[in-house]
Amino acid sequence: MTPEPLVLAVDDEAGILRLMKLELTGQGFRVITASNGEEALKLVEDQRPDAVLLDLIMPEMTGLELMRRIREQINVPVIMVTAKDSDADKVRGLELGADDYIVKPFSPDELGARIRAVLRRAVGNQNTERVIHVEGVEIDLNRRLVSRDGEVISLTRTEWLLLQYLAANAGKVMLNAELLSKVWGPEYHDDVQYLRVWVSRLRKKLEPNPTEPAIIKTMQGIGYMLDALPAATASQ
Repeated sequence: MTPEPLVLAVDDEAGILRLMKLELTGQGFRVITASNGEEALKLVEDQRPDAVLLDLIMPEMTGLELMRRIREQINVPVIMVTAKDSDADKVRGLELGADDYIVKPFSPDELGARIRAVLRRAVGNQNTERVIHVEGVEIDLNRRLVSRDGEVISLTRTEWLLLQYLAANAGKVMLNAELLSKVWGPEYHDDVQYLRVWVSRLRKKLEPNPTEPAIIKTMQGIGYMLDALPAATASQ
């Protein structure tokens, strides 16, 4: 099974963070927490969460400023969690890029439902271009099929998860820590040798010449990139 969604909760109230972690963990999420903007940005860089819960009012760096800086690093769903409940505050937060807005005190069940909803929307947005062609290989992300010249290539579950993440971000460099965290979980985010082994296995199945890879490119010391564009994009 794929890892449970990783949620970053950011709030300067320790009690709120404890509540979020306890309740959301019980609902099947993995939860990491930060009490200020700088700590949150470091976690975003290292852990690459699937969703962010963000207090609007915090010392030193406001929630809106933090959201702007997070979006400079990754495109991740953000839910504002705040005591400011006026319509004007909600509209401003949404206009500045928040995916949703929930007011304290909140129902833990509602919070979990909101997270699942923004994650579903995020997956839907990623699904617009889902067939990748590169070096005679076709990767169909909707049907979860990989083929070369019409013949299906058999992949293990782990090989598919790794290829799926690379293909969904075709043409972009994926950091080593990001791939490890997304495919295997955050506890693996430093295990670069582990990633190399699985990339090597994929290359043996996909590449015309695995010793000179043309599909999965190595960005030395940084990460990997699937060197292709979605079919619809490439034809424009």
